[in-house]
Amino acid sequence: MVWTLCTSGAAVMKAGIHCNAISGSVATMAEWSTEAEGRIEAETRRSWVANYSGLPTGVKGILADVCSSLIAMNIIAYDTTGYLSREADALLNVNDDKASSGLRILKDFKSNTLQTP
Repeated sequence: MVWTLCTSGAAVMKAGIHCNAISGSVATMAEWSTEAEGRIEAETRRSWVANYSGLPTGVKGILADVCSSLIAMNIIAYDTTGYLSREADALLNVNDDKASSGLRILKDFKSNTLQTP
């Protein structure tokens, strides 16, 4: 299940330029990816990972945004010492907003097809 919904690079970028490099270890990042993907599936009650290849591009984008934001919050929280004053708080808030709003959208998603206006 690791790295199906997003890339490690996206998560690190969302964690900001001052994130601690040690939090980017392969094993730690893989675990955080698995946890984020599991959380998305548990909260939305949908098997996004198993059905990923058949999803529309827009849905994949929302999944990537939510997943990378959840992982970024773990990276930030792991070690906040490298961040400037209140930078970690701001990044945590931005990523939490992205994850929360994306999860709301995914919970309401009624089908695997998007309707055109």
